[in-house]
Amino acid sequence: MKSDTFASVPMRMVGPINLASDLISGEIFVPLATYESPLWPSVARGAKISKQVPAGITAVLVSSCMTRSILFESSDACQAAKISQEIYALEDTLAAKVASQSRFAKLKSMHIEIVGKLLYVRLSFSTGEASGHNMATKAAQAIMDFLLAQLTLTYVSISANICCDKKPAAINGILGRGKYVVADIKIARHICERYLRATPEQIHNLNIKKNLLGTNIAGAVRTANAHFANMLLAIYLATGQDAANIVEGSQGFVTTDIVDDHLYFSVTLPNLIIGTVGNGKELAFVQENLQSMGCLGAEGADKLAIITAATVLCGELSLLAAQTNPGELLRTHMLMERRPQNVKV
Repeated sequence: MKSDTFASVPMRMVGPINLASDLISGEIFVPLATYESPLWPSVARGAKISKQVPAGITAVLVSSCMTRSILFESSDACQAAKISQEIYALEDTLAAKVASQSRFAKLKSMHIEIVGKLLYVRLSFSTGEASGHNMATKAAQAIMDFLLAQLTLTYVSISANICCDKKPAAINGILGRGKYVVADIKIARHICERYLRATPEQIHNLNIKKNLLGTNIAGAVRTANAHFANMLLAIYLATGQDAANIVEGSQGFVTTDIVDDHLYFSVTLPNLIIGTVGNGKELAFVQENLQSMGCLGAEGADKLAIITAATVLCGELSLLAAQTNPGELLRTHMLMERRPQNVKV
């Protein structure tokens, strides 16, 4: 087998999604690469709803950062506590070290956890249009080297696991990692009943009983949604992202309410790891997809994050609506994923 062989994943443009935000607005088609063929019409149904609502889907970028944590060892707990204060006092100096490593990386904040004589130093950076994994590691390496030379510390690891990269964790949502995006929509009752075949109350109640209560019973970490990961993986594969980041990216929340006889429906994605430059983005199909969505150039990564959140909303809304109707989910999957002669509905 050739070493440069590529795996092919079916991809379709879905939409348009009617989107409104400070960064990007209008009707946007979104590329989704997936083997799960029902995902395309499901997201398309949510996109159709967005076109029936004059305001469409509104979305906002709350914050953005990339993190790396480094691990040191001191002589004892008292020394570790003393050194942690010295590290905080050096923040301006460390920020200058970061700036010397990259035109784009900037130190935003630090958070230190002390466990015994160990110091877990979590660093947060802004990284321009890149998702910033390597940029953050390079900046963390410079900080680590400086601290080891200046303070009485022993190296343990360049990654302390409280970053927290590609693992479910509460800390990412609390302190931030990636892009924190919220998208929402208000859907009139007649639109819900006509296009989703469900009332606002049915969708709202299902979200409470399934997403919120069911997820809590399952013991999931800081998350309550039906299938964020489906839409994230599809858009990640289509735009050259590190697909393993759907682990933390899919930790998010669906919020619903009934407001003035409308269904209020929102998705919150606090840990969306996404970028428009860097490894994988040089592929021709990726460049074409990013260009088609208007996500190349300044603020491209922020725009892509907003489009991604809107796409997640479309897929989440459609699936929850389907699950209010007994048999609809299975019937749809059987029709789209099985050969006609095997279909019994």
